Amino acid sequence: MTLARPDLDPELRALLADMPLMSELNADLLAQLRLLPSAPADPLLEGRAVDRREVTVSGADGAEIPLSVFSPAGADRPTGAPCVYWMHGGGMVMGDRFAQLDIPLEWLDRFGAVVVTVDYRLAPEATGTTLVEDCYQGLLWVAEHAGELGIDPARIVVAGASAGGGLTAGLALMARDRGAPAIAAQVLIYPMLDHRNVTTSSRQYSGTPGVWTGEMNEFGWRSVLGDTEDGQVSGYVSPAVADDLSGLPDTYIDAGSAEVFRDEDVAYATRIWAAGGQAELHVWAGGFHGFDALYPQTRVSAAARRARTDWLARVLTPAPAA
Repeated sequence: MTLARPDLDPELRALLADMPLMSELNADLLAQLRLLPSAPADPLLEGRAVDRREVTVSGADGAEIPLSVFSPAGADRPTGAPCVYWMHGGGMVMGDRFAQLDIPLEWLDRFGAVVVTVDYRLAPEATGTTLVEDCYQGLLWVAEHAGELGIDPARIVVAGASAGGGLTAGLALMARDRGAPAIAAQVLIYPMLDHRNVTTSSRQYSGTPGVWTGEMNEFGWRSVLGDTEDGQVSGYVSPAVADDLSGLPDTYIDAGSAEVFRDEDVAYATRIWAAGGQAELHVWAGGFHGFDALYPQTRVSAAARRARTDWLARVLTPAPAA
């Protein structure tokens, strides 16, 4: 039986009609997708006064983890700037540190933020907590080099989209539990949070082609977790199963109403509130997974991006006390 589903936004529906869609992902398809060239960063930097630096840090197991650092250039470069530490999407099996880079670069433009993006290792070659540990080691480097980078260590924001959103949530939990580094806020953009794949929205967006389907989600999680039993899955990997969501930084969560991750994202915000934390939640009517990254020119995408940026403005530049 096919479940009823929310309608797509009309503008998005027209654009999606021309996009090749899949319903499932497997090892052979993944190998083919990985052969496709990744989107380069250079076109995004054209017209921006940006200094770029490439860094390699050591993972917890000694592996090399590449980071790219993008800073406002030259004389315009601030001191005590905010930092956005970015984790890319790709279902934990695809993508690189330049994926969806246009999103944090908007915050470089708006806030003079230093943007650091991390090339965490991918599943199935890397499994378990390796991916989030890679992100953590990169974040440690950022905090340790804050002065050199011109960063205010009290204004480090962690952010990511899709799988990167899930890793962002896991990273915030890991930093809280380890006592460092300090994180000012986390931005979870349609995050991949729950390996169980049992919500209503997971079922609604299975059995039919899409940008990211329930079947593709199962493949991504299976690639990361292998044969790990449900009760043994770490909350750093699948944040929805973390027992305690207290003590997290201010959180922004958004999703589309017409996507797999909608319900797990709503549930995560609800649990943060229940733990006494602060979260802002937006569910964009008619948005499918990745809608604003794929089609930023549409009205609903522009609204989603504007809402995130406005929230960050409030977090990074709080109103003066009366």
